[in-house]
Amino acid sequence: MEQTIVMTGASRGIGWIAAQRLLAERPGAHLVIFSRGPSRELVDQPAVLDGRLSSIGCDLSSLPSTRDAADAVLQKLSAGGLPPLGALVCNAGVQHTNACTQTDDGFESTFAVNVLAHHVLIRRLQSALSPQGRIVVTVSDTHFGDLRHNLGMVPGPRWQPVEALARPGAFDRPSSTTAGRRAYSTSKLASIHLIHEFARRFPSGPTIVGFNPGFVPGTDLAREADVASRLVMRRIMPLLAVTPLASTPEQAGSWLASVVTGDLEAPTGAYIDRDTVQRSSAQSYDARRELEAWDAVERLTQSRL
Repeated sequence: MEQTIVMTGASRGIGWIAAQRLLAERPGAHLVIFSRGPSRELVDQPAVLDGRLSSIGCDLSSLPSTRDAADAVLQKLSAGGLPPLGALVCNAGVQHTNACTQTDDGFESTFAVNVLAHHVLIRRLQSALSPQGRIVVTVSDTHFGDLRHNLGMVPGPRWQPVEALARPGAFDRPSSTTAGRRAYSTSKLASIHLIHEFARRFPSGPTIVGFNPGFVPGTDLAREADVASRLVMRRIMPLLAVTPLASTPEQAGSWLASVVTGDLEAPTGAYIDRDTVQRSSAQSYDARRELEAWDAVERLTQSRL
């Protein structure tokens, strides 16, 4: 069965590995990658030549760009240029060295990319997904905020009203790396809140799940960190992949592909920890907070929905 899969964060890391798996194992899959610019990974790919892989320009730090990319997909679907939309994969994510970096829209960049942009994509493409369709949002176990899940590297989330989290300077010493990493873990908690609320509002589908790849050293998530931190992440931390503390990019990409196809089954609203459905942290189960987060994100993105 032919279907379109739209994916962010697919030009590198676990997203690119998942994309390759999807194309190899699903002959009917047409993969549309959102990318800020031409991706070198697309060059000479056989799937490009046979029309099964394409890209649409999209800067997730810009809500207008995000909206336009979603509309481009809708236009292609309407014109018959793509098979029906079967899945939306919100895999892109950023982690800045501070909590001050601001987008042109005036939002804190971590929250803008990890939360607001993906909310715009989900809401604009939702109508094109059938009840059997699937939305996968890559989250993180840093939202637990404990040593077991954060390995002492990422401070736990500090929840505040979304209007504050979406603006620069929401945390103590906002120009510090600690604040930047706290912005990351908090954005992932916000994503889980929105997943739960989406599942509550649309129980008949499409299915939405959160996927946690675990700690995956060797990817480019820490590409904006200082030189020493980048060296540790790229050269030393990958050694942890032989332990239960970390996953290789190949493992994480394979799990993500299985979540997208539904081979790894999970009910709507579920939290998938690597290859198993698990309960996420206790702080991520708060119906009132989830409702407030949803309403606030809807307000902040209203002009783009």
